[in-house]
Amino acid sequence: MDYERLIDEETWAFIRRTAESYPEDAVDLSIEDQRRVYDAMCRDFRQPRPMAVDTQDRSANGVPVRVYTAGDPTRTVVYFHGGGFVVGGLDSHDDVCAELCAQTGYRVVAVDYRLCPDHLHPAQFQDSWTATNWVIGEFADPLVLAGDSAGGNLAAAVAQHGRGRLENVLGQVLIYPGLGGDASKGSYVEHAHAPLLTREEILFYEKVRCGGETPQDDPTFAPLHDTDFSELPPTVVVTADCDPLRDDGAIYWEQITAAGGQAHWINEPGLVHGYLRARTSVKRAADSFERISVAVEALGQSIWPYD
Repeated sequence: MDYERLIDEETWAFIRRTAESYPEDAVDLSIEDQRRVYDAMCRDFRQPRPMAVDTQDRSANGVPVRVYTAGDPTRTVVYFHGGGFVVGGLDSHDDVCAELCAQTGYRVVAVDYRLCPDHLHPAQFQDSWTATNWVIGEFADPLVLAGDSAGGNLAAAVAQHGRGRLENVLGQVLIYPGLGGDASKGSYVEHAHAPLLTREEILFYEKVRCGGETPQDDPTFAPLHDTDFSELPPTVVVTADCDPLRDDGAIYWEQITAAGGQAHWINEPGLVHGYLRARTSVKRAADSFERISVAVEALGQSIWPYD
């Protein structure tokens, strides 16, 4: 793949800066060291919270969450962070959540689900489900579910499991999600050696998440394993074109629309996995983050601007 042609210099600068604190062979480190270098990378990119945003760390029936508010919100976004189910937490995506809060005016609740391999699947889904139900009981607002990478997986799993169980889920926004697609074809092969995320790394995280044996026909592990994609809330999927996970989002969009649902797929050319951290330095990433914020705000108002 000719990444020198596909990826512009701004994005290459972001890739090089990422590698300074998070090396390409990070998956070869111990889990403890992976978390250490990931946290260091996130600190390097972290932006100050907008002045108008207040935060409060709470317990959602035992699951740590961080609540972001700006003014008097009437909608709540439940946000699940990325990190391969192995790294990340409330601080790694603090600035992203704070900016979503400031830009939309919605309350944002970030979920600090348990990580692998300390806690294997389905612990991450269970925590996400518990936190979402706590949000509904605590705030009684209509919800938008959102997440990036592994967090996109969890948002989709909650949305699918929530059919007939959760009320007032107005939509979901999935950002370069890993949804359990076929790793032997499509973008998994086309972008097997993409910058910042490779096919080999995806398979590593999958094994760590489940302790070695991948669950079959379990939509709480892999939403694309579901056989029914009907009755899902309006869905916006945003993918990076230079990403092995790209086709997961495309297939998910196809499955929802084929089942008669509302779904929209945005594929961002020239961008790579993890580009949310580049939103202040790469124009393509900044433009994409604006599209993500608009999608969250629109779904929260039951507006569908994609027809």
